[in-house]
Formats: sequence, structure tokens, C-alpha cells
Amino acid sequence: MPSSQPDLSHAEQEALANGFRLEKDLLGREPVPTEAYYGVQTQRALNNFHLSGVPLSHFPRLVEGLALVKAAAAEANHALGYLETREHDAIQHACARLMNGDHHDQFVVDMIQGGAGTSTNMNANEVIANLGLEYLGYPKGDYQHLHPNNHVNMAQSTNDAYPTAIRVGLLRSHSMLVDALSELANAFASKALEFDDVVKMGRTQLQDAVPMTLGQEFRAFANTLREDVERIANLNELLKEVNLGGTAIGTGINADPRYSALAIEALARRSGIDFRPASDLVEATSDMGAFVLFHGMLKRLAVKLSKICNDLRLLSSGPRTGFNEINLTPQQPGSSIMPGKVNPVIPEAVNQVAFDVIGNDTALTMAAEAGQLQLNVMEPLIAYKLLDSIRQLSRAMTMLKNRCVIGITANRDRCAELVNNSIGLITALNPYIGYDNATRIAKEALVSGRSVLELVREEGLLDEARLEALLSPQAMTRPRQMKD
Repeated sequence: MPSSQPDLSHAEQEALANGFRLEKDLLGREPVPTEAYYGVQTQRALNNFHLSGVPLSHFPRLVEGLALVKAAAAEANHALGYLETREHDAIQHACARLMNGDHHDQFVVDMIQGGAGTSTNMNANEVIANLGLEYLGYPKGDYQHLHPNNHVNMAQSTNDAYPTAIRVGLLRSHSMLVDALSELANAFASKALEFDDVVKMGRTQLQDAVPMTLGQEFRAFANTLREDVERIANLNELLKEVNLGGTAIGTGINADPRYSALAIEALARRSGIDFRPASDLVEATSDMGAFVLFHGMLKRLAVKLSKICNDLRLLSSGPRTGFNEINLTPQQPGSSIMPGKVNPVIPEAVNQVAFDVIGNDTALTMAAEAGQLQLNVMEPLIAYKLLDSIRQLSRAMTMLKNRCVIGITANRDRCAELVNNSIGLITALNPYIGYDNATRIAKEALVSGRSVLELVREEGLLDEARLEALLSPQAMTRPRQMKD
């Protein structure tokens, strides 16, 4: 379009002269960068939403999900005779490019947006249309040959294509999370075996409790994480039910009756995930329950990880004035003013990721609750928080394993010193000297600063052979039959 065209405003003529093309929608004309594969509706979203600063491209699996949904829809519409072969082939070419990782930088809309995800859906429609136009030999924006709405979005609404794409993106990210969790649990289990012979004091309420082994402590870390491996792995079933074909509110308006089954079958085949149609498309279009339950498990995992990291920081505290029972691999200098200080930066970082995920859960819960009637317009926030939590947890667990857990060593002498000096040893002797004697000895040990063993020996309450047997690691750290 020449810059001298009389119906153009001065600003529009300047835009044309400075590397922009003009596209038109129901609000009028809008300049779009000439080289951009997105179009006018994406540009309006770019103008409107400067919020999180996190674009759709930040989550490649979501982009792939959008491409898979659009490719499956095109396949179904072509099979039903609604989409011509040249249009179908152009869309498939464009989607294949996106699946290959090309042009993800064109997914520029902010993850947080108004419109229930329409901006995301149109970003995908416009990029695919313009990639398809390029494939067909037409310039970007020449939508009479391949239209973002008429062809790429055929038989779809944002309200079924977008939530289906979110599910695809989550499921394609899911294995990364499960693998990271499983590997971290295995790393703790390996340390448990290494530390099985290290006797230390257990603590409750940060006070001396009874002896245990460092191996038992690390095995508990491993097992609490392993509990969630299978649970989180099985959560994928929640996300396999999709409302594709429900279009605007679940009634299937503007879609062939055969379209939903064909599109979902194509999506399942292309993604390798056994998607199935929701039994009630109206219910599925508005209900966010699966997302709430899925993220609830992510919050549970975040809580567990944070508690473990709290423990690692306590156990490694010191080195001279803290517990100092374990050593964490030094990762960086810890202070700009205190020479020699090294901080537990990896557990600290995981703690902060956990707090963020817990906050994500609150935001997601509120967004899910805010749905009204036949649609939840807060779905962009739900998608953002889910994808963000999966990515952060996966990276945090991998970091914790590689840069902390596998390098942990035990301070064996320090563990033995704390056991020998603890009044917690009296619990092991309680069945043999009686509760009253045990209480009296413990109190005297606290007041005098003398050891429990020293006082028991002094009073002749038990002979050396019995003391040695009762205070062996085997006797103190596991159940045993009580004998006189």
C-alpha cells in the first residue's frame, strides 16, 4: 500500500514508511512490524498488556500445545471437507515449523491478559496464518488466501482451543517435573546409604530428642519425595479430558457434529497423549477443578522441598557455632564484608522457589474461583502459574541435586560429640533405670554440665557391659526387644 494513499492518516503513512504494514480489524487499522509473523490482534494485545513481562514464548511447551491443537483442528476440518487442501497444507507446514522450535519469538503476548486467552489464541492464529501465507507465496497480512479466523481458527473458539493447548503444554512439561523429582529422591537415598553408620542426635522442637543415624534422616528426605513421584506422575490423567469441539460455551456452535471426535483423535495421535473428549462440554468449558488439583500437588511438593532445605541449612549451620553435622559443597563466597564466610545458597534458593510456588497456588485458586457462568476469564493467570510452577520446581530440584545433595559429607566426629554430650541418651536408659531416676539424672546433667553416662556410672545404676549394649547404635536407633 503506497504511503501517499489519501485515506491514510499522517501517522499511518509514516508507519508504512518506517517498516510497518497496516492490518485491519473491527477497531480499525493498526501498524504491525513488516517482518512480524503476528498480526493486528496480537499487536493490540502488545499495546494493552504490559504486566508480567513474561511472553508466551517463555513457555515453549505452550507454543507447541497451540501448534498441535491448530494442526489437529485443520486435519479434522480438511477430512470433513471444510478446509481446502492448499489451506490445510499451509497450516500443517506452519504448525510443523512451530513444533520444530522455529519462530517462537513471535509469541509475544503477555501471559497475563484480559479476554480469557483470546489474545493468546489470536497470536497463534496470526503466526500460523502468516507462516502459511509465506509457504503459499503470499506476503504477510494477505489474509484473503489464508485467514487467521476463517481458516486457522475454523470450528474453534478461544474457549476450547486455548484450554486444550494449556493441557497439551502441561502434559509435555510433566515428565520433566517427574524426572527431576525422582532423581532428587534417588540422590537423597544414595546419601542415606552412605550415612547409615553415622549416629547423631535426633531433635524435636529444636531440642535434643533421641539418637538416630544420619542415614535415617536422609532416608526420610528420600521417602517423603518418593511418595510424590507416583502421585504427581498419575496427575496427568486429570488433564487428558479436553473440551475441544465445544467452541464458545460447550454447545459446539459453528462446528460439524463429527468435528470434536476427529480433532481429538488427531490431537492424541500427533501428541502421543491419549486425550479424550469431556463427557459434558459445557461443564468442561467453565470448570477449572483439574488445574486446582494439579497445582495443589505442586504446592505440596514445594512445602516438602522447603522443609528439607530448612533442615539442610540447620544441619550445616556453623561451622563453629552451629550444628555442623554435615558439610554442603561451597558454591560461592558468602559475604562482601566477612572473610571466609560461605552460605547455604542452594537450599536458600530452593526455599524461595517454594515460596513462589505456594504463592502461585493462592493466585491460581483465586483465579479458578473467579469464573462466572459458562467461562472462566481468568484462565491466562491459571496457565501462567501452572507452567511457571512446573518449570521452577523442575529447575530447583535439579539444582538441589547437582549442586548440593550429591556433594554433602558428614562430620562424623561432630555427630558423635553431640550424641555423647546430649541428655537425650537418658531415654535409651529409661526402661532400665526407671523414669524417676532418668528424670533426676537428666536434670543433674543439665545443672552440672556433666554427661548422663558419667552420672549413671557414678551412681552405679548400670554396669559397663549393660551400658555398652544399651548405647550401641543398633540399640539406640531402631526398635528392640526389652529384656532384663
